[in-house]
Order: sequence, then C-alpha cells, then structure tokens
Amino acid sequence: MKSMAMKPKKRSNLRIQFGTAYYRAKRHVEWITSAETFAGTRKMELLPAEVFKHQSLLFRKLKDVDMWYQYNKVENLKIAVKELNGIVIQPDETFSYWKLLGNTTKRKGYVEAMILHYGSFKPGIGGGLCQLSNLIYWMTLHTPLTVTERHRHSYDVFPDSNRTQPFGSGATCFYNYLDLQIKNTTDQAYQLHLFLTDTHLVGEWRTEHKSVNSYEVYEKDHLITYEHWGGYIRHNRLYRKVFNSTGKMVDDQYITENHALMMYEPLLEQKEAIVNQ
Repeated sequence: MKSMAMKPKKRSNLRIQFGTAYYRAKRHVEWITSAETFAGTRKMELLPAEVFKHQSLLFRKLKDVDMWYQYNKVENLKIAVKELNGIVIQPDETFSYWKLLGNTTKRKGYVEAMILHYGSFKPGIGGGLCQLSNLIYWMTLHTPLTVTERHRHSYDVFPDSNRTQPFGSGATCFYNYLDLQIKNTTDQAYQLHLFLTDTHLVGEWRTEHKSVNSYEVYEKDHLITYEHWGGYIRHNRLYRKVFNSTGKMVDDQYITENHALMMYEPLLEQKEAIVNQ
C-alpha cells in the first residue's frame, strides 16, 4: 500500500471559517442543481424484511474526555434519530445525511458535545452525530445499496481497545459538505429504522422482500508507518465477501482504503481507552 505524506497542517481560524463557508455554499448549489432524486419520504410502518441490524454503545470511556460530552451526544442523537427514522429510499433515489438533517442549531434543540477537530476534540453544537453516520455506513456495507459519498476520518484519535469492527469502517460527517450519500440501485424500496435504548444506538435497513445475498466486511493490508516528519500513519483496505442464499461465497469486493494520522503512540497500552463502534 502506498504510504501517504499526511503531515498535519496548521490552518488559521480565519482560513477555516472561510473554507467552511465556501464548501457549505458549494454543497447547497450542488443540491439545487443535482440531477439526483433525493429521498425525503418517511414511513413509520416498518417494511416487512430486515436486511441488516447493528447497534453501538452510547457511553464509552475515552481517555481524558469528560462524560458530559457523552450525555450531550445522546441528546443530539435523539433529535437526529427522530429526523431520519423511517426514511424510505425508493429505487434510483439517493439518501443524503445532511440534506435530511439540515444544520444542527440550538433552535432545533441541539447542544454542545464532542467534535473531532484536527486531531483533537472540542465542544460544538450538534457534536457526536458521527456515531449515527458511522452506524448507517456500516449497515449499508451489508446491503446491496451503493455508497456514493463517504468521507473517512483523517485522524485516529483514540486507541481501539475492544474494537469490534475493522479500523476505518466509519463515515465522518460535518455539515454539510462532509456528507454520507447512499443510492438505491436495486428494484425495491429500502427503509432506515433507528432508535435508542438506555445503552445503545440501534439501526437497521429494512426492505420489501428478504435479501438474496449477505455480506462480511473485513480488512486487508493493515499497517502502521513511521513518517520522516515524526508521526505515525495507520493504513488499511476494506473488502466484503458476498454470500448467496445457500451460504456460498459468490464475490469478494473492494470497498475503500483508509489512511489516518495517529494521535497516540502505537504501543500505548490499550487499557487507557475503550472504544466500541
């Protein structure tokens, strides 16, 4: 795998503000002028067939992170889940995470929670919603739906002790230009079902008829490289095995590759942080 020179870049607050305004405006223009038909219909009655279901812990102990970030994240997730639960993607429609959610403002009830920021974290209105985009992306990899836009995390911020999914299997989000978009290229509708329990964020993709294929996502070529400028970069590639209704593997598909700046020493004791995706 080709090593990437991902030396951290320092940008002024002014440049960040101008850049954010530019890319947000660009995205709004794209939404208006796009030939895509975006999903917008919600149906509370569940479609009959479950395709794939997953859940992720709401409260995780992270090194040097106060728990109030976690409690506020849950409040933000409650709002976002209410907006996205029941969304149906008809054939040839595209699901856009941010087109459906809109901006995460105080007026909508969003509160300050954790936002990852250039290798560290800070409080921000609407923080924590990457947990939801991560969940939706991971579930989508186990369906015939097609991910047409996904952004990887540029930084590996916390050690991954007790990780249950391959590194790089999430999708970062930032309103509105770091979007997660999913196109339904099948011949039947797919429905997103989301809810929270006391301990987990839970989601599933449902459809009209039982899916013929099942999927297993795995990683290849995982490695950590030490760069000349003194930092570490973590790499891997994601693939998925496709199985037919009899359990026979019929395909092995490339998904994506990941490269992330590590913000901790590779040999850091894993007990210092617990991360469950």
